[in-house]
Amino acid sequence: MRTEGVGHDFQAVGSVVERIPAADYSAFDEAAMRRVATRDSDDWPVLAIALLLKAPIWTEDRDFFGTGVATWTTNNVEIYLRGED
Repeated sequence: MRTEGVGHDFQAVGSVVERIPAADYSAFDEAAMRRVATRDSDDWPVLAIALLLKAPIWTEDRDFFGTGVATWTTNNVEIYLRGED
């Protein structure tokens, strides 16, 4: 397992990922909790943020399927980034 440069990798991710305060997505809390209640109830903040941003979720987690938010798997993201149809 490669461990050199991990700190740098996390810094690089931090330069493009923006933290969203809970207050910003609180209007979507109840809807998100309801949509994942029978799946993984810990997933609701991710869903609430997706609802706020009207954005898809990049995940391999099937708990988000059928929640009313588009999901992208890593394979589909890679295809999209390569410009393939």
